[in-house]
Amino acid sequence: MSDASIAFLPEKPGHDPIIEAINAEAFGPGRFARAAYKIREGGLHDTTLSFVAVCEDDVVGSVRQTWVVADISKALLLGPLAVRPAWKNKGIGRKLVSVAVEAARAASAPMVILVGDAPYYQPLGFEPLPNGKIIMPRPVDPARLLVAELQKGSIDRLCGKLVHADQACVVS
Repeated sequence: MSDASIAFLPEKPGHDPIIEAINAEAFGPGRFARAAYKIREGGLHDTTLSFVAVCEDDVVGSVRQTWVVADISKALLLGPLAVRPAWKNKGIGRKLVSVAVEAARAASAPMVILVGDAPYYQPLGFEPLPNGKIIMPRPVDPARLLVAELQKGSIDRLCGKLVHADQACVVS
């Protein structure tokens, strides 16, 4: 496989079934019990900021991003990120994250938050989220809460329960 054989494209509605299959393969049925999935149940992900890796018309990986809020702070929640087993360790996941973060930056997202392994995500620009900044809807190892700050100072304003943006209380 050469880098040229993989295309990184915006997600389209027709990709849904294969993305669901890739996520099931990667995370199993236990994925629905995780905190990040609980947040995602609150509404749709942003397809304009979600991407697939395609080789010869086959989707081999995907990453999604969902708008979330914590009190007055808005962010993107990155994930799930999944790559088919036969395509792992080829840089596809890292490239999907890079493409997603650049799209988030272009969309003026203040930050991108995720739940994941620091050794994987830190080289991609993510740092541990300071303890106590957000409250997740289910238990999460605080060391797995990571953030890429895209607008300086946005982490300082982050505080409160993290929910899907569609579930946020709107005060007029």
